[in-house]
Amino acid sequence: MSPPESSRVPEPPSDSDPREILRLGIEAADGPVALACSFSAEDVVVLDFLLEVAPAARVFALDTGRLNEETYEVAEAVRRRYGVTIEWHFPRREKVERLERGKGLHSFRESLENRHECCRIRKVEPLARALTGLSGWVTGLRREQGVTRTDVKPVERDEAHGGLLKINPLLEWRWDEVWTHVQEKRLPVNRLYGKGYPSIGCAPCTRAVGPGEHPRAGRWWWERPEHKECGLHRP
Repeated sequence: MSPPESSRVPEPPSDSDPREILRLGIEAADGPVALACSFSAEDVVVLDFLLEVAPAARVFALDTGRLNEETYEVAEAVRRRYGVTIEWHFPRREKVERLERGKGLHSFRESLENRHECCRIRKVEPLARALTGLSGWVTGLRREQGVTRTDVKPVERDEAHGGLLKINPLLEWRWDEVWTHVQEKRLPVNRLYGKGYPSIGCAPCTRAVGPGEHPRAGRWWWERPEHKECGLHRP
């Protein structure tokens, strides 16, 4: 259920409270909206705000089949704390089987093309199914996360997914603001943060970072910074 292309996209000021960005985005979407939750600290903070603004909001997640056990622990803690139903989406079994039988278990490290193929099977296609029927989706994107996110807006038209509204309430937040909210509200948090993982994705594609490294340095660490997106957030 995509919103009409003629509908206005709100432009909240950069210093807007995340709850106000959510209210404006949900109102503009004028239809079903859901949070895409990876159970990062950012996404749990967004969920905390979202359920304050829209208590009946939907939440979906992508199980790539290669998540860390610590991520599943956070998912269960979130489910119990908020009483939400998490709509899990999975890759197509036959596509995963074909990929692993034909190219092995770590083809994504052999080339950018192979990595994009793996992400497309495990993340991008399941996301497309998860977004079916929505008028908008909510993310935990932050601008300081990487060079691929410098042009993102708090509320924007997601042309890559049929013109849905994409709502990014934490876009201008710094990491210390995220962590302060986590601590103040005692939110469920991934144990890997305490082990030097500031950005957490699939287990084989994520490692801890060293002192002075960029927070996203541990994601696809063998690739250049401008390539570090999985396809979920295409420009």
